[in-house]
Amino acid sequence: MQLKIRLIIMNFLQFAIWGAYLTCMGTFLFNHGLGRNIGIFYSIQGIVSIFMPALIGIVADKWIPAQRMLGISHGIAGAAMIAAGLYGLNAGDAVQFGPLFTLYTIGVAFYMPTLALSNSVAYNALEKAGMDTVKTFPPIRVFGTIGFIVTMWIVDLLGFQSSAAQFVVSGGIGLALAIYAFTLPHCPVSQSTEKKSIVEALGLKAFTLFKDPKMAVFFIFSMLLGVSLQITNGFANPFLSSFKHIPEYADTFGVQHANILISLSQISETLCILLIPFFMKRFGIKKVMLIAMFAWVLRFAFFGMGNPGNGVWLFVLSCIVYGVAFDFFNISGSLFVDRETNSDIRSSAQGLFMLMTNGIGATIGTLGAQFVVNRFVFSKFHAAGAREAMTEAAKEALAMDVWHGWQTSWYIFAAYACIVAVTFIFAFKYKPEEELSVKKQE
Repeated sequence: MQLKIRLIIMNFLQFAIWGAYLTCMGTFLFNHGLGRNIGIFYSIQGIVSIFMPALIGIVADKWIPAQRMLGISHGIAGAAMIAAGLYGLNAGDAVQFGPLFTLYTIGVAFYMPTLALSNSVAYNALEKAGMDTVKTFPPIRVFGTIGFIVTMWIVDLLGFQSSAAQFVVSGGIGLALAIYAFTLPHCPVSQSTEKKSIVEALGLKAFTLFKDPKMAVFFIFSMLLGVSLQITNGFANPFLSSFKHIPEYADTFGVQHANILISLSQISETLCILLIPFFMKRFGIKKVMLIAMFAWVLRFAFFGMGNPGNGVWLFVLSCIVYGVAFDFFNISGSLFVDRETNSDIRSSAQGLFMLMTNGIGATIGTLGAQFVVNRFVFSKFHAAGAREAMTEAAKEALAMDVWHGWQTSWYIFAAYACIVAVTFIFAFKYKPEEELSVKKQE
């Protein structure tokens, strides 16, 4: 029980860091004249995830124990995020892209690897204690989502959704976890003295998993589904906030407290995590991933169909299916990688999984989403000119036009997710008997 509590605290803080800014940063950027850069800020998480998790994972596998590497990474990330926040607060309305983006990039470059490292630390500790990770880890991971929700609410209720103070909150929690990480159970580095190839010596053995057709297809679709991961994080809050310019919806709860409404997604995520052991055992990785893919279709489509008034129930449905869309893919995929790889490359393999999802996939997704939103939403602001010079009727007409642009964008995202899901049905050849490799030791 003591071990579980320690891992619960780790997961709570791990995702509380992210929850402080991930869903509301887009609104801060939009309100400070950086709306067209939202995709760039979110995509940098993907870009650094292309190489940082793999590199840090290599170090954790071979030289520095994972729990210490976790602490070092959080220390650097936390300091950088606090610096970004203080810069934004001091600059006010004169905040510039360059300084803010530089400090933010340093922060996420060292934060993103910790997502895989925290998994490795947890899996290692649970296995040493003789516990089954498939049964034991999901309930522990639930508290990560609770931490995410807690800081979402804190930032919302303190009025930080459009303030750089959200970065200070994130960085402060990061520094706390940096200290705590050094107290976590020891994760041994590889002590093997066998002669190794260049690939093995560099810690790149995880990339040889692509030789296995089953794993290659798995990682490719991890990338394709990863395209969807950050779209709503970057654009849902600005989308909901845009309704404030439509009198009918201006005072609705969803507009005034967009972060709290969006947090229903994380609440759903918390509950859906508990379903993973059942679905993994009964249906296997292919059907679990397929369920997640079609859930993304509904996630985007419901956003396009809803509104903060009499259509708010569609937003609520979108938040409910998000739990399935996110958990059934990310957590089940992480467990799948853990069970299908050898212990000497486990951290590297988790890093590779992060590379394909939060790296290449998320980068393509956020930049692609920014292109779509610029085309159908932000271009309307540019064409309309200065809002201050417009009549109230013209402002309302612009707001309605912007809403229709958002609808088009959400439907495009839903169509993409549907194409990926249908293709996956035929491309991922994973026979039922192969599930035995995932279910072994149960």
